[in-house]
Amino acid sequence: MTPIEQDLSSRIRALELELKSALAEKEQAFEYRVSLGKARFEKAVLAKHHDLKHWLPSYLLEGRFLAYVTAPIIYSGIVPFALLDLFLTVYQGICFPIYGVPKVRRADYLLFDRATLKYLNLLERFNCFYCSYGNGVLAYGVEVAARTEQHWCPIKHAQRLRSPHSRYSHFFDYGDAEQYSRNIETVRNDFVDVRSLTRKPGAPLK
Repeated sequence: MTPIEQDLSSRIRALELELKSALAEKEQAFEYRVSLGKARFEKAVLAKHHDLKHWLPSYLLEGRFLAYVTAPIIYSGIVPFALLDLFLTVYQGICFPIYGVPKVRRADYLLFDRATLKYLNLLERFNCFYCSYGNGVLAYGVEVAARTEQHWCPIKHAQRLRSPHSRYSHFFDYGDAEQYSRNIETVRNDFVDVRSLTRKPGAPLK
């Protein structure tokens, strides 16, 4: 990476630490703690959540007519999401080991903790579950595609990307033919940062 990119990466890591601190403050503000991967509220808070729940019968009665008309279209998205989910798992399971690309952990992208909130009724919980699945699968797919792109075409675009993926900073600058020809094999296998997060303590990097 260039000095500018290294500086940006350092600033990003600093912002990530600030985000962790902010999330810890949120845990205190809303009186929950994360234990064993789950958010746990105090009993008094759970009782308050129960009182604030918008109960399902009234929730359905207050729903807009167009919401009921469009609901089948929205929920039909479960089919392409599930097919994409299956494809991504099979694809990286077969191809990534052949090219030495570390697999993406599906569990890092599919989170369903919102569906357990007690102030949501049954339909709201289902909607949260569905949205978590759809967005999670798409984020999972972006990371799988990003690692694929790093191996096969690690070159930045000439035009600015609105939202670069996680591997984009590792790519060659557009038009830098000299660096590409010299270091393509190094860059296409530069997943040290990913492996350091996923390997077991004490295990050697591959």
